[in-house]
Amino acid sequence: MSVGRRAVVPAGAGLAPAPAGAPTARPQGHPRMRTLFIAGDSTAAQKYADAAPETGWGMALPCFLHRGVRVANHAADGRSTRSFLGEGRLDAVLAALRPGDLFLIQFGHNDQKVADPTRHTEPWTGYQDNLRVFVEGARSRGALPVLATSVERRRFDVDGTALRTLGAYPAAMRETARDADVPLLDVEALSLALWQRLGPEATTTYFNRTATQQDDTHFNPPGAIEVARLVVAELLRTHVLAPRETRRVDDHVPAGLITWPGHPTAASEFEESRS
Repeated sequence: MSVGRRAVVPAGAGLAPAPAGAPTARPQGHPRMRTLFIAGDSTAAQKYADAAPETGWGMALPCFLHRGVRVANHAADGRSTRSFLGEGRLDAVLAALRPGDLFLIQFGHNDQKVADPTRHTEPWTGYQDNLRVFVEGARSRGALPVLATSVERRRFDVDGTALRTLGAYPAAMRETARDADVPLLDVEALSLALWQRLGPEATTTYFNRTATQQDDTHFNPPGAIEVARLVVAELLRTHVLAPRETRRVDDHVPAGLITWPGHPTAASEFEESRS
């Protein structure tokens, strides 16, 4: 795996383009638009045309936000807290953060990978230590850190009970958030409850399952939209976002709003490893 810095995805890059003539300029005297930065793995990351229909939930997040909040998605396939830090990706986020911005941090899937020392962390030691580095970095820039437990995979037992697959990492993040007085979005618990309500069959329509791929970790557009809805509902519950900053949280969002841009060709782009 080559190492480099991911090209920043423009806000709304995963959404269908706005109608011609739609206003884009900020009115004179209007407060500065604040940005919601995402650090995480492939479940949240921007996907490109060669990966469709795979969709990160970060691609769907702008569907639920008013124009006063833009999204800068720095999540990248295959990353853990360890590899995100080791590749200098946090440095890139911190360089862009401004006072009043939000920094949403979701890791866990790849921190689990015991066989890979470049990614693995122990939940109650290295993982928590790394999360604190993200939190302290955001605060040093005047931004608000927000921790989000990882979205659950699609796993059911023979009786149709949705299973937890993330080990101690969600509990370790909850403890870190409590100790550091950081807002916590409990996406793991909410997504597990959602998969349980839907059941084994209905959940297949939310994941990246195609004629050639049976993927129970990554999402298609409907799944990414519903996970993004959970994220925004938690941002509202924790008062990180105000209702005026969100839209259609309870409304149907058509999957056709999601698009997959062509892959960046900038010199800083590199081949991503998979989650």
